[in-house]
Amino acid sequence: MITTSLLEKYGALKKSFEKNDLIFEEGNLPTHYYQIISGEIKMSNYNDDGREFIQGIFYKDQSFGEPPLFLNQKYPANAIAVEDCEIFLLPKPTFMKLLEENPVISIKIIENLAQRLYYKSVMAAEISTHEPEHRVLKLIDHGIAYFNFKKESNGYLINFTRQQIGDLTGLRVETVIRTIKNLEKKGELKIINRKVYR
Repeated sequence: MITTSLLEKYGALKKSFEKNDLIFEEGNLPTHYYQIISGEIKMSNYNDDGREFIQGIFYKDQSFGEPPLFLNQKYPANAIAVEDCEIFLLPKPTFMKLLEENPVISIKIIENLAQRLYYKSVMAAEISTHEPEHRVLKLIDHGIAYFNFKKESNGYLINFTRQQIGDLTGLRVETVIRTIKNLEKKGELKIINRKVYR
């Protein structure tokens, strides 16, 4: 997203987090811009039954948590380290100065936010109106296009766990497992050594 050299020029700090560490908490006001150097982050919250709903998963070089930062609104979800990670933190006033002084970066941020909004709109329609097979394939195809899943000899490696697919599509894990097996029978997916490929 924003180059390392530019973030460092504006004084961004590097911070390490361990797996399951909370980076920011739902209900808190934002104070920093966050960009992943290494590792994986999920933004999620829980319903009244304690079921987790993943709002998004973010990887190396991606940023997260910007909408509340721009709006000065409380975070609508928690940001949690899925694995050990390192993140750039840039205080909000410095981040705003960086954007003012670098309009090309501002356009990239707008494009990134628009892409996320588009994804949420598409997935909201999918979750409310389509069968599990359609939901899972739509999520996987979106992941291939926007999460930079690696293409290997067997196809694109789908870097989501069954639990994450469930939490992103509103399906139970058992339904996800059954759906992936059905999609394999139909030739839409491959399962090799428990890994899913498209």
